[in-house]
Amino acid sequence: MGFSDTRFNVNLSILFTELPLLERPAAARAAGFTAVELWWPWVDAPVPEPAELAGLRDALNDAGTRLVGLNFYAGRLPGPDRGALSVPGAESERFRANVPVAIEFARSLGCTTFNALYGNRVEGFSPEGQDRLALENLTFAARAVAQVGGTLLIEALNAPESPACPIVSAPKAIEVVDAVNAATGLGNAKFLMDLYHLSMNGEDLEEVIDRYTDKTAHVQIADNPGRGAPGTGELDFEALLDRLKKAGYDGWIGLEYKPGDTPSASSFAWLPAPLRAAP
Repeated sequence: MGFSDTRFNVNLSILFTELPLLERPAAARAAGFTAVELWWPWVDAPVPEPAELAGLRDALNDAGTRLVGLNFYAGRLPGPDRGALSVPGAESERFRANVPVAIEFARSLGCTTFNALYGNRVEGFSPEGQDRLALENLTFAARAVAQVGGTLLIEALNAPESPACPIVSAPKAIEVVDAVNAATGLGNAKFLMDLYHLSMNGEDLEEVIDRYTDKTAHVQIADNPGRGAPGTGELDFEALLDRLKKAGYDGWIGLEYKPGDTPSASSFAWLPAPLRAAP
């Protein structure tokens, strides 16, 4: 494969998970990568102890890895949850409590890009009520992110693996992006284009790229079927990423795939070592 002018980063919440969290940045750097992203690492603590935050900050800095993307608190992920911001009650409150903490942690590392996962539908509450709550929380987050000149990402998941999540298509995610921007007037809500999820939904990836690249601020990849490394499934990433470039995308490509039964460091054979460090 090519990719000589592509900026890749490694998601340390799905790759290198055979290692403790604080050892993953150094492992990614040893594999040749200089940029990483993370889901919120403390699934039970939207507001961790300062020592926990400092330990991860030090691990990232000591490894020489740049944090380029961070999820806000999203419940148990990986696990049954698909976000917290549309879930009434305690989960919504945890999301809001997490927003300033996550922003300050990321800002201290030079990162201003944040993914806000929507959440599953909850029995006993109307979809309309959950959508109103989601818009309130996304508006709150977008305004907070704007204070550091940042970007709020809205991601579409896939219906087969996330049947209770209502954001399971590119058009639906774009609808939410547009609603947040209309509510705030800031224009800092953008689409997170995860090509694996969109492929699982059966969407036409070329059409998605052509229609929505101008509203996209981050891209994630995994092959389909299997959510493995590029080359383990049927997606033509060389063609897809080339199409993204031609459409004007010059941002990060997050590697958010499962390494399989081998150590994570063995899953990068598809990408020559000289191309792993971000230009």
